[in-house]
Amino acid sequence: MRWFGGGAVVLTLVAASSIGLDLPALVAGGEDVANLLERMLPPRLDDPARITTLALDTVLMAFLGTVLATVLSVPLAFLAARNTTPHPAVAAVARAVVTFCRAVPDLVFAALFVRALGLGVLPGVLALALHSVGMLGKLFADAIEGIDPGPREAVRSVGVGRVRELVNGVLPQVVPAWISAFVYRVDINLRTSVVLGFVGAGGIGFALQDALRGLVYPKALGIVAVVLVLVAAMELLSVRIRRSLLAPSRPRFQRDRTVRWACGAGAAVLVVVSFVRLDIDPLAVVTSIPSLLEVAGRTFPPDLTSLGPALWEAMLQTLAIGLVATGLGVVLSLPLGLLAARNVAPHPVVYGAARTTILLVRAVPELILAVIFVAAVGLGPVAGAIALGIGSIGFLGKLVADAVEEIPTGPLEAVRSVGGGWWKVLFSAVLPQGMPSIVGSGLYLLDVNIRTSTVLGIVGAGGVGFLLFEAVRTLHFEVAGGIVLLVFLVVLAIERLSGWIRAQLT
Repeated sequence: MRWFGGGAVVLTLVAASSIGLDLPALVAGGEDVANLLERMLPPRLDDPARITTLALDTVLMAFLGTVLATVLSVPLAFLAARNTTPHPAVAAVARAVVTFCRAVPDLVFAALFVRALGLGVLPGVLALALHSVGMLGKLFADAIEGIDPGPREAVRSVGVGRVRELVNGVLPQVVPAWISAFVYRVDINLRTSVVLGFVGAGGIGFALQDALRGLVYPKALGIVAVVLVLVAAMELLSVRIRRSLLAPSRPRFQRDRTVRWACGAGAAVLVVVSFVRLDIDPLAVVTSIPSLLEVAGRTFPPDLTSLGPALWEAMLQTLAIGLVATGLGVVLSLPLGLLAARNVAPHPVVYGAARTTILLVRAVPELILAVIFVAAVGLGPVAGAIALGIGSIGFLGKLVADAVEEIPTGPLEAVRSVGGGWWKVLFSAVLPQGMPSIVGSGLYLLDVNIRTSTVLGIVGAGGVGFLLFEAVRTLHFEVAGGIVLLVFLVVLAIERLSGWIRAQLT
């Protein structure tokens, strides 16, 4: 553990030095951000009716994109899971597809799809769907691999076909985990869909981009406040749905079955409403495939030479931004996440304040934070690193709090029984138990931050994103394909490295 921590600190400091981030820059950045926030107050909404309509479209885009991702992820998951795949080679290909979808940022998919299909919500919905396959496909496959083989063997013993074996022996075991992943992904896609308007892919991002481009900061803050309300409402709804479907307080078979059927029927109705309200022809989802494949085909063969040294410098800058942002995120998130854990917080007021802070940060997409910091401290990787670092609070803080709340309470009670105070409980009972999960979450955050940092260049926050979106804008799709391939390989390498480090620490 010590060698890992020491190496991480050294690498983070080297990365920070390479992009020009130091303590004076952080202090100056804080002052500049405070001045900008003062210019944004008070928030206002100039056209509430239009903002409400765009907000509704954003919610429906997030939901419909997640539904389409689920449709794609289910067969992929069965092909990728080791205990249901027809062949190991098929599993490897399916896993590669899932990893690719996760490695390519949704904003990149959206930019390419807008080029293929034109401006509107359809490219945004398809971009959300394809990127979401990267998460849902992996979680679905992991759930399948974790099933009890007994029910499946019992079904197989009566001589049914393979399809019936999977439907009757596997699906009943994995559906609860799939529902939980689906609800969580809708929550994620709601925040993601906010920024799709930056590349013309629909939603409330259109209005936000106009406000920021016109330097109408009070209006921009008003739209961000609307986004905050949407995200908070979605989080509360997600918690309620998960409790009703997966962990009812007083289980009753008939009532619980009725609730599940009602939720399923409601979801089906909402799918229809989404297609109608967003004015999307369901057949267009299928008929758009040739256009999407045509644009995707133009990214091959990938070109990694036209940009010369600039590409490799930008990629190294992206890695540095992701590493520095992760370091900042860990420093900021660890104390906040501990205070947001119900079993550790010294007072309910502290717990509520910490959870509220995490929710507020999670509600603002990293790209919007990057826009704010670029406006405050200027163009470059420093703005991107600080924005991602602040944004990491919402992601890692929640993971830390949830992990700490799940640790066994026995060691905590033992330390308290011998007179140990809050600090003693924290360092003797909480951190030793929670550290493996915290380290794993930090490594996952590094993966997420490097993927996210690839798109910050669209607003001038450094990294390879500027080159990527410039290649798409100027129709140099082979160059864009080369950048996407490079990002995919880097993310894949980091994912394998993270897995190895976790294995060494356990």
